[in-house]
Amino acid sequence: MEKKVGIIGSGISGLLACKYILSKGYTPAVFESQSGVGGVWVNTFQTTKLQTPKSYFQFSDFPWPSSVKEDWPDHSQVLDYIESYARHFDLVGHIKFNSRVAGIEFEGAADEELQAWELWGGNGDPFGPEGKWTITVENTQTLSTEVYLVDFVILCVGRFSDVPNIPVFPPGKGPEVFQGNVIHSMDYSAIDFQTAAQLIKGKRITIVGNMKSGLDIAMEAATANGVEYPCRMLYKTKHWSLPDYQPWGIPLLYLYFNRFSELLIHKPGEGFLLSLLATILSPLRWVFSRIVESHIKRKLSLDKFGMVPEHSFFKEISSCFITTMPKGFYDSVEKGSIILKKASEFSFCKEGIMVDDESAVLETDLVILATGFKGDKKLKDMFVSPAFQDCIFGSSTASIPLYRQCIHPRIPQLAVIGFSESISNIHTSEMRCWWLAELLDGTFKLPSIKEMEKEGEKWDKYMKRYSKEHYRRSCISILHIWYNDQLCKDIGVNPKRKKGFFAELFQPYGPLDYNVS
Repeated sequence: MEKKVGIIGSGISGLLACKYILSKGYTPAVFESQSGVGGVWVNTFQTTKLQTPKSYFQFSDFPWPSSVKEDWPDHSQVLDYIESYARHFDLVGHIKFNSRVAGIEFEGAADEELQAWELWGGNGDPFGPEGKWTITVENTQTLSTEVYLVDFVILCVGRFSDVPNIPVFPPGKGPEVFQGNVIHSMDYSAIDFQTAAQLIKGKRITIVGNMKSGLDIAMEAATANGVEYPCRMLYKTKHWSLPDYQPWGIPLLYLYFNRFSELLIHKPGEGFLLSLLATILSPLRWVFSRIVESHIKRKLSLDKFGMVPEHSFFKEISSCFITTMPKGFYDSVEKGSIILKKASEFSFCKEGIMVDDESAVLETDLVILATGFKGDKKLKDMFVSPAFQDCIFGSSTASIPLYRQCIHPRIPQLAVIGFSESISNIHTSEMRCWWLAELLDGTFKLPSIKEMEKEGEKWDKYMKRYSKEHYRRSCISILHIWYNDQLCKDIGVNPKRKKGFFAELFQPYGPLDYNVS
């Protein structure tokens, strides 16, 4: 009998899921709320560029076109590349555009029976004998609603879109008392470039947040207004933003993305010898981190601007907080067109913003909140069932309980792709889609629910050890080869993809190493 797979989202993860599902002969139906593919790359800032070198941001079986010479393509080149991938593999015909998923609901066993199961789905199979998912979809143009019935659901909704993280303020101290305008970076990216330029031109702008979105918008504001109307940026934490991927001429990939670098890390489920080796080699983590930190400090003159972070670069990369610094950012700071100000707390007043306990008002016309997104709420709200809403994220004091970062042991016939992070999300999503397609095709079976939960506890311990307070981000960047090894072993393919001992140990691993076409 034909098996139908519902895929929610046609960003990178959704397209990959569609492609790998088709390769196994299943019938995918992709639901996309926007009018085109590309996910977060559909709406960007004018100055947005790729965060990682394009050699690390590519599909394993679809290289970048030779016409793209830059190592860091801009937003239009990235979107063209993604759209070309969708056309090349005939994925567009399986996508229902302008189709917003209002909710998904499992039709099958009752909640009490689900909790009593020892195997995922009751029998360990990805397709249950009776269970189905209903997907309620609203057409964003006609506002009509349609319900689809599928055998399996893949959630590819991402965590950096749709649900903005808006700070909460005490009564009388929020945006409602401010006479200017307050928008989120999501709103700024949603308008066309000309309208965005008009919005910021000739205005006193305050940006809240200093990660990638905040940095890009600040540069656009500084370019538009110069020192006449300097852009003020409020930040809580200083970050190690990379000026390039060549610290002191050493490719960053050789410091953090080969097997040798992972020998320095304590791994989930490691044996005694690997644990001992990680302990012995741990001082090298400090050395590698210092190499990168000293390069960033020198290249960006962080001491001069008082912007040296208190934490290590190793913690930054372990938490997937790595960003690339826009070219000329600190030149703008030195000229005075960007003003940096540390602010643990802030509130609004009629004329602008009040910072911490200071009495002076930061007079402002426009406030842009570059405060991120609530990816957890977005994923949670997909479910109609309160029980599934509660269990998808587990305890608030633990990392997200997804086996192989894909499968929740207590939610049958469903996978999540693209939620946990890595240095190259396109590569990680492709590995997971390959793994998932083989699971659906019966190449291997999942262990028992208890075994999967125990595995999740090991990863939780790892994430808390290295990501510290940011463990809920489920970042695997410093252990992505070890993670890929687990997927390869499940599938039954050789996880060692290099030729020769030294190449296997020291050469960086990337998307092309896993090309199986």
